[in-house]
Amino acid sequence: MNDYFSRRDALRVLAGGCAVAGFGWPQGSRDANGVPTDKRPVAPLTAKGGAIDVHHHFRPPIPGAVGNPNWTPEMSLESMDKFNIAAALLSLTMQREQFYDGTEKGRSLIRFCNEFGAKCVQKNPKRLGLLAGLPFPDIDGSLKEIDYAYSQLKADGIGIYSSTGDRWPGDPMFEPIMEELNRRSAPVLIHAAVPNCCNRGLSPGISTGELDFDEARCAQSLLVNGTLTKYPNIKFIMFHAGGVIPVMAGRIKDRFPKSSEKWAPNGVWAELRKLYYEVAHGTWRQNLLALKEFVPLSQVLFGTDFTPEPIETTVRELPNSPYSQDELQIIERTNAEKMFPRFKLS
Repeated sequence: MNDYFSRRDALRVLAGGCAVAGFGWPQGSRDANGVPTDKRPVAPLTAKGGAIDVHHHFRPPIPGAVGNPNWTPEMSLESMDKFNIAAALLSLTMQREQFYDGTEKGRSLIRFCNEFGAKCVQKNPKRLGLLAGLPFPDIDGSLKEIDYAYSQLKADGIGIYSSTGDRWPGDPMFEPIMEELNRRSAPVLIHAAVPNCCNRGLSPGISTGELDFDEARCAQSLLVNGTLTKYPNIKFIMFHAGGVIPVMAGRIKDRFPKSSEKWAPNGVWAELRKLYYEVAHGTWRQNLLALKEFVPLSQVLFGTDFTPEPIETTVRELPNSPYSQDELQIIERTNAEKMFPRFKLS
């Protein structure tokens, strides 16, 4: 254990004796533990060899953890088997404030969670991978965690949030982190967050959209500050089918500042099309029509956002998607095999 989280704390949480909140309220398609409320059967995915889920969460034994409080690696594996998901990349979910406080406490908490996630992977190396978290506003701590994650934990990539609270990932403050991620050709999953400017206790039914709006701010930050051009080896993965990015791309292009034109040598859309887009909870036909119109098939990945989000809410809609069966094979598996080659079938 580390200084932040004692063995006694961990045992208490693991034993179920610590009252850890789920999401705080039921939300339409899911209950407070991420269990689907729609009980209609959902057919499994059709990918030959099984799909690869790049947006799949583990729940570490810490106070405030999000997701099903009964989560175990076995729960993930059972759900994956049910829906023909061969492999999943584990990442942390909605706890940015704890991880991004810029203190030694945040640094220690990230280390504890990464080590916990790595142990889950070590027990199931053919089925699970790890996208390690970073104490992002802590530059030195993040650089050390990248090195530790790759050299000691054998992580498959990195996970960060769409904002730190008052800064977005393209901010020049984070250049040293981006340089190192670029050097390692890192896959980087960006997860939803709400920035300080808009985190005003919005009620259920209103707050959901803010996550997708922050995703667009994140993409614009990477764009206007030149991150996508200066660090082309980073494979940024945007969440929820890109949120509002595909339908806002035209306005983003027309309002792109002239002072940043050097960072879009082939145009704004070419830069935004460098990003990867996973489809967790974004597989409604209208969402995917916009995504298909905007980005090439090579940039689309499969994800579920399990366990906060039921796998069913992503998989149920795919038969109505604008993609053909051959294209779904590429989305559900082939593209991820290229990004995470250790999961490629021999």
